[in-house]
Amino acid sequence: MTGVDSGGLRARFRTRIPRAWRTPLGITGAVVATLWILIAVLGPLLWPHDPLGQDFPRLQAPSGAHWFGTDELGRDVLSRVLAGARVTVPLALLLVGLSVVIGGILGLAAGFFGRWVDETVMRLTDLVMAFPTVILAMVVAASLGASLVNAVLAALVVSWPAYARVTRGLVVGIRGAEYVLADRLLGFSAMRSLRLDIVPMVTGPVLILASLDIGTATLLLSGLSFLGLGAKPPTAEWGSMVGTAIAHFDAWWMGVFPGLAILTVVMAFNFLGDALRDALDPHTAGVLGQAETR
Repeated sequence: MTGVDSGGLRARFRTRIPRAWRTPLGITGAVVATLWILIAVLGPLLWPHDPLGQDFPRLQAPSGAHWFGTDELGRDVLSRVLAGARVTVPLALLLVGLSVVIGGILGLAAGFFGRWVDETVMRLTDLVMAFPTVILAMVVAASLGASLVNAVLAALVVSWPAYARVTRGLVVGIRGAEYVLADRLLGFSAMRSLRLDIVPMVTGPVLILASLDIGTATLLLSGLSFLGLGAKPPTAEWGSMVGTAIAHFDAWWMGVFPGLAILTVVMAFNFLGDALRDALDPHTAGVLGQAETR
């Protein structure tokens, strides 16, 4: 009886969680992303030392006292890596959120209303996407001045067109559907039809793109800081830490551990994006369901 009850509990637990989220990559991405978000939220409670304090011997290799070693100014690298999560992770999430809002609104307007609205928005996206992403972000950041806020603004300039294009393409394919036309004939206003008929249908694909784009945003912001166009010293930011480590090749730990932090964040959100895509794609969900029943 106990075995039957435990089997039933496991079955009910599985039915509550989509199959795509129970894949090894989905679980790994969720665990790693949750850990970094907790590190960013808890902040000083987890730092073993002051990330800005120059209290220790310079360029000390990793040891029991300093797991990630110390940098060229005698600061604890582990504390600075943990503190960097409070900078990089929230800014990457903020960047993606702003890109979704701006690009989504413009894409909805272009796809639904068409005509001059569509032409204006699409020509603007073509203009931005005609330039290499990193180069354009560097130019904007350099013209605004080196700071984290300006780095986010520069990254935002090059990030929103992708959401505008995807959203516009989805809306163009949906606006001629029978249920949308039927609601318009029943007296739905353009805004009501857009809100009730169009937005729910484009939310899933846009969320998938956003989840995959968090890793790209992390790389872009870290790259700008690496080039000296983002965080300013002594701010603990992963990209600037890797940039500082270039001048100290013998102290390998100065660049390896911040680089690993960037790598794990990018991979975690990419895994989550893949799991979200599989969960929202009916064909993929059906394939996973057949594999599980076997």
